[in-house]
Amino acid sequence: MIRRTKIVATLGPASSDASVIDRLIEAGVDVVRLNFSHGSAENHVRVADLVRERARAHGRAIGILADLQGPKIRIGRFAGGKIHLNEGDSFILDIHCREGDQTRVGVTYPELVNDVERGATLLLNDGMIVLWVEKVEGQEIHTRVVQGGELSNSKGINRAGGGLTAPALTDKDRADIVTAASLEADYLAVSFPRCAADMEEARRLFREAGGHGALVAKIERAEAVEAIEDILAVSEAVMVARGDLGVEIGDAAVPPVQKRIIAMAHRYNRLTITATQMMESMIHQPIPTRAEVSDVANAVLDGTDAVMLSAETASGHYPVEAVAAMARTCLEVEREMPCSPGVTLPARSLDRVDETIAAAAILATQRAPIAAIAAFTESGSTALWLSRAHSQVPIYALTPQVHTRRRVTLFRGVYPVNFPQSRHDDPTQVMRAAEDELRRRGVVRDGDLILITIGEPIGAPGGTNTLKLVRVGEATTRG
Repeated sequence: MIRRTKIVATLGPASSDASVIDRLIEAGVDVVRLNFSHGSAENHVRVADLVRERARAHGRAIGILADLQGPKIRIGRFAGGKIHLNEGDSFILDIHCREGDQTRVGVTYPELVNDVERGATLLLNDGMIVLWVEKVEGQEIHTRVVQGGELSNSKGINRAGGGLTAPALTDKDRADIVTAASLEADYLAVSFPRCAADMEEARRLFREAGGHGALVAKIERAEAVEAIEDILAVSEAVMVARGDLGVEIGDAAVPPVQKRIIAMAHRYNRLTITATQMMESMIHQPIPTRAEVSDVANAVLDGTDAVMLSAETASGHYPVEAVAAMARTCLEVEREMPCSPGVTLPARSLDRVDETIAAAAILATQRAPIAAIAAFTESGSTALWLSRAHSQVPIYALTPQVHTRRRVTLFRGVYPVNFPQSRHDDPTQVMRAAEDELRRRGVVRDGDLILITIGEPIGAPGGTNTLKLVRVGEATTRG
């Protein structure tokens, strides 16, 4: 059985040399994440080149996701590096403060004074510190500590329930978009979008810089949850980024929101990534907790396309072990999870021929013992539609396009195959070559049934118009 759920691993100091990347690929990584919150542009380009070099050495396609930092609102620095706040203390967020002390600290976002009012709740350091706003005077926000603790330099600020107006794209993000385009990122993740317009602006900048990758909306704000349908309509994928999201909407609200976003993304034929603290203990321990295993398992059962590791692989002591643990968890859950044939076909009318062909293929897998699907694709669209089915039938995306092979690495249950073809090829010979390729890979054997989706004439994007049912080893095909 081949694992269907994909694994995204963040690269960092613990995982950016060739030997560790080799081991991550062997352990099961499908997509690597470059976190633009850290590191230089030059280093990101170097790591991207190294990943692709090692992927070629392994005969694999590995996708690259460039993740923008976004408008992370932070406190400033303390003269002593950190302080300890106690419940009931008065504490001031002072826009003009250069060096903080026990009574006040600076803020990196001057507009914060316009975004809060008496009664607002501010959450610092991922919700570890809770401040209740008593009043706003000029450039100072006077608060009372509701939940205290240690507070050190540059910790993040969120507002409970959302409402901060910081734009999704900063000047740094605009520069990083150019870098992402230059390294040919397959996916560009936009942090803290509030609405569809934020994603549309990111797409415009990415395309102007020469980027051709797909856009991922990171759902981290309460406003994004409210605008999820509009955001899905203009994005290729969403990431349920549960860290900041959990701070804004409350930790108990995250699981149902996660399930709702994944289900809605399926209806829109969008990809989903479930992220944050999935195997957090493996930063320091060689095995995950049972709760972490259950968290990954539930995301798989929800139907997520991919699960993601952050600090576990970027800076943890056991990056390879974390990927291996995630891979075996996904595989075991997939082995036991039931298919859901009643929810795989779209309820809406199908306007495109290629989408109709994909729907027919999905229906065929529910009625016949299909061993595999061979999807000839230029853009990856047919493979995407096929992947929306809750099916255990593996989908092989056969394409000569390197960018398409990298993009489908994030599609649940889809496996990229380098398959050269031209518009002058004979379709019958091409389909026989596809059959031979699957047999060579050990996917099928004589007597198995395979489905082939193909466009005639061959090689036209969006041209899938033919579905063939083939019995391996027989010379004839049935349309």
